[in-house]
Amino acid sequence: MDVTPSHRIVTLPDFRNLGVLLRTLVIAEAVNVLSLAAHAPDLLDAVTRVGAGALPYEASLLAVVLLLFVVSPWVGRLPYRQGVWAIVAVVALAAGGLELAFNSWTGITPGVGPLKSVTIGALLAALILGYFNWRQRVLSPALATARLMALQSRIRPHFLFNSLNTAVSLVRQDPRLAEQVLLDMADLFRALLADSRSLVPLGDEIRLAEAYLQIEQLRLGERLRMHWNLEGAPMSADVPILVLQPLLENAVRYGVEPFAQGGDVFVSIRVSSRMLEIEVVNSVLGGTCVVPSGNRIALANIEERLGLHFDAEGNLRIATKDDMFVVRVSVPLRVSAPLHRS
Repeated sequence: MDVTPSHRIVTLPDFRNLGVLLRTLVIAEAVNVLSLAAHAPDLLDAVTRVGAGALPYEASLLAVVLLLFVVSPWVGRLPYRQGVWAIVAVVALAAGGLELAFNSWTGITPGVGPLKSVTIGALLAALILGYFNWRQRVLSPALATARLMALQSRIRPHFLFNSLNTAVSLVRQDPRLAEQVLLDMADLFRALLADSRSLVPLGDEIRLAEAYLQIEQLRLGERLRMHWNLEGAPMSADVPILVLQPLLENAVRYGVEPFAQGGDVFVSIRVSSRMLEIEVVNSVLGGTCVVPSGNRIALANIEERLGLHFDAEGNLRIATKDDMFVVRVSVPLRVSAPLHRS
């Protein structure tokens, strides 16, 4: 069995991500407290040491985190191993420089010393990077694989049979349209089998959703009424694969298909405060706004995948208002190529 080396699987943490910053601060604070406690004869002395060293340590920690925030885009473009060395070097040199600056400013005799600060900074940076490496290699792929399998098992049965029936009904009536239905199905299931960790341009995700909707439109006809608002949507923005199509599938399955009158589905994609927001709204006839169990599974699936890709900055919110079921996905705006406005 071929095993992909870990440095090809993992990526450097994005120190502009809120979740990454919070975890970095928590780890650094925990290491400081544990180190002081280990060298203290009793609990009271440990608390005293934490208080006495709070100002220089906290100031240095915040300065280093700010520096990582600034250099993160540059370091993120480096190969993984080079990026690791770069981050360790940046943190070590910053820690030593801050120690010298603090001692010079206060006139206090060095308690730790620049050389020791460099060593501690390098070890702490290596520890934090090791944690993020472990988190990606062990946790993220395992959770992503499990979630993707759940998504695949949910979409295949009903959609596969409905789509095949639609194609069969068109074979004699309109062979070219039947062929297009099968090609659209192939695109959808190719995406289902893709790497669950991958990010794709928003434009590709929209085209995949449109292929799905073309099939459902043939099956449901005028009962499915779609409304798109893509004004200002950045088509080159990176989004997790299969984030829009499952939302549309749920909207069709629970907001359109069960009702003889059909229903309306509204899709709005926009940028707000450097966040990409994808909103899918479907009408719920009769005022029944209870979220079906299948819908909850799909939404939980998407929410967990957002967490894997974007940590604390990716989120999914649901609401009901005026007989409408609203799902809103928010992710950081990240663009691999120049934006193309639709």
